Amino acid sequence: MAQIEKLLVALFLFAVAQSIILVDATISKSMYITWGSQHASMQGEDLQLVLDQTSGSAAQTKKAFLFGSIESRIKLVPGNSAGTVTAYYLSSTGSQHDEIDFEFLGNISGQPYIVHTNIYTQGNGSREQQFYLWFDPTSDFHNYTIHWNPIEVVWYIDSIPIRVYRNYENEGIAYPNKQGMRVYTSLWNADDWATRGGLVKTNWSGAPFIARFNHFRARACKWNGAVSINQCALNFPANWWTSPTYKQLSYAKLGQMNWVRNNYMIYDYCRDTKRFNGMMPPECFKSQF
Repeated sequence: MAQIEKLLVALFLFAVAQSIILVDATISKSMYITWGSQHASMQGEDLQLVLDQTSGSAAQTKKAFLFGSIESRIKLVPGNSAGTVTAYYLSSTGSQHDEIDFEFLGNISGQPYIVHTNIYTQGNGSREQQFYLWFDPTSDFHNYTIHWNPIEVVWYIDSIPIRVYRNYENEGIAYPNKQGMRVYTSLWNADDWATRGGLVKTNWSGAPFIARFNHFRARACKWNGAVSINQCALNFPANWWTSPTYKQLSYAKLGQMNWVRNNYMIYDYCRDTKRFNGMMPPECFKSQF
């Protein structure tokens, strides 16, 4: 009987290990263009999204994931990019979808880009935090990473954490841990809201607008349906994201994040009492980091 139990455990652990995926392949092997294929391009490690008056463009991963680390290097639209949005995010599908967002809101030349972050759980978002960038994101590529595990979601820019959303599901606060999510990228016209609340419109004389991506990596647990909900959350060596190292930011990382938030944060939904008529979302009363 003991031998049978050992065999069953071994088979289970093998199944878990098989669900772990490290995408070291090129972008062109991991993703495909979903719209705007007439002018977007993908070759080897490089993805180029284009926006003009006829269309924007977008791409997504072939696989969905549940927990892990998703990263890409991005070079944003240069010059007068007002009205444009470059999006890079994780999302499931349907009205009850989960989603973890990076969106880069275009700017008038000389003004800083805005990084717009959000998280949806079971179809509910409205958890926006926004930041100015402390560098020129159009002159070179920079790394943008979403680290997601059963304990917390952390947004990183060049390895510096800017935001944390922790799991308080046991207190009735929804957390994205039961739906596999694909990675999406897009470049589109959003001049009804993107720059100064829609006051500044897209200047089409500057088209085509181009955003460039490379070095996409998904060190993550492959979504294989409902069985992945437990498999991907197991505290098991192959599930490296469940190790104690990733349950709490280090003191040094907390210092980096506080520097960003003290100097570059421009909007936090948890401080917007007028928006919620005093009925603040419950996670706003919880420690996030």
